[in-house]
Amino acid sequence: METNLETITNGSMPTEDKFTKSVENVTAEIPSSAFLGVAVGAMAVSLFFQLTGGGKWGNFIAQWAPTWLIIGVYNKLVKLEGHDHQDSAKSGSSRWVA
Repeated sequence: METNLETITNGSMPTEDKFTKSVENVTAEIPSSAFLGVAVGAMAVSLFFQLTGGGKWGNFIAQWAPTWLIIGVYNKLVKLEGHDHQDSAKSGSSRWVA
């Protein structure tokens, strides 16, 4: 049985499924600044709860900020790199040179 590294090395890397592509198509329409805005908003709400004595809620909401920032980074990568470069290469619109 081949490992993932062997599969990638041999050039037979699997492509993404239809569900993943449809999710990426929908999220690619969301501006990257929206994810940053949600993260900053979570920080502000967390600060509000911390200052008003709701420390546990403040800590809970503070944990949302890194999650939204990571989702924003993923969104940006999808926008820049597109789906699997193999899928792009099939359509002839890839920036990757084989």
